Amino acid sequence: MKKIDIFNHIWPKPFFDALIAHIGEMTDITMRSGAVPMMTDLDRRFEVMDKFGEDYQQVLSLASPPLEKLAGPEKALELSKIGSDSMAELCRKYPERFPAFVGTAPMNNPDALVEECRRAVEDLGAAGMQIFTNIAGNPVDLPEYEPFFEYMAKAGKPVWLHPARGENFADYKNESRSEYEIWWTFGWPYETSAAMARMVFSRFFDKFEGLKVLTHHAGGMIPFFEGRVGPGWDQMGKRTTDRDLAAVRKALKRPHLDYFKEFYADTASFGSAKAIEHAIEFFGEDRVMFASDAPFDPEGGPMYIRETIRILEELDISDELRAKLFEGNARKFLGLGAA
Repeated sequence: MKKIDIFNHIWPKPFFDALIAHIGEMTDITMRSGAVPMMTDLDRRFEVMDKFGEDYQQVLSLASPPLEKLAGPEKALELSKIGSDSMAELCRKYPERFPAFVGTAPMNNPDALVEECRRAVEDLGAAGMQIFTNIAGNPVDLPEYEPFFEYMAKAGKPVWLHPARGENFADYKNESRSEYEIWWTFGWPYETSAAMARMVFSRFFDKFEGLKVLTHHAGGMIPFFEGRVGPGWDQMGKRTTDRDLAAVRKALKRPHLDYFKEFYADTASFGSAKAIEHAIEFFGEDRVMFASDAPFDPEGGPMYIRETIRILEELDISDELRAKLFEGNARKFLGLGAA
């Protein structure tokens, strides 16, 4: 059974060299990413991939942090171009290993944003574009970002939504930093869920017909909080007196829970079978796809791939569904056609 890993990460050598030349010393999450050999060493990546046989393939995307966190508009555009160019080259050289790649949108460069996405998608063949759950602290539903979503919907190409938050986002109002890496463990699923909510209630799926958004890490918190998201938000406005939030919900063409089910989700859940089961139950059998989030595991690459494959192979589901999760849904999502 073929396996297409739809959300894992790489820093190709040209991108890594340009990144280091720009930021100099690596710190925090950047240092952590650069310290994993599989991120920057292609031979090590192939060595890990070979552990899972010829039928294991990866869709390439750049790793955190977001470009707009690292650079101003012009440099973010430059890094985006280098990343897309180098991943496209890897796909051309090793199509049996890398069937597709995902560009990273330079969201802080509105003048060049759509053109660079067009170049990545139409000239280089990117399967879609990656964005992060906030743009240098801005929400994804600001008007200046609408041209990006409009282009992606019209082009029929998906958006990969990656969470982003750092230790400077404190756990408590009166503190200056997050402790114990809570910003990652609980902050990233919250980031994903908040961005999804902003998209839904800003009417993205009404305004941008056909928009496809893949959420990392099994849809964040949404599947686990279906009751709060559904019936709980049916009462939107009753907790707020200075704005008419009921009008926001009523402006949607359909019940708001329907829109949350329009997102796609991956299986990158760090070894949690229940998270994957909830994702399948919530988003449906056609909207969940195999992903490992490699190479960010304690073993530097193989563990999350191995454990996610094991979970999917042991789930009490039909072989037909298993094939959809491993390959079929991804092929449709990526526009690869039949195997």
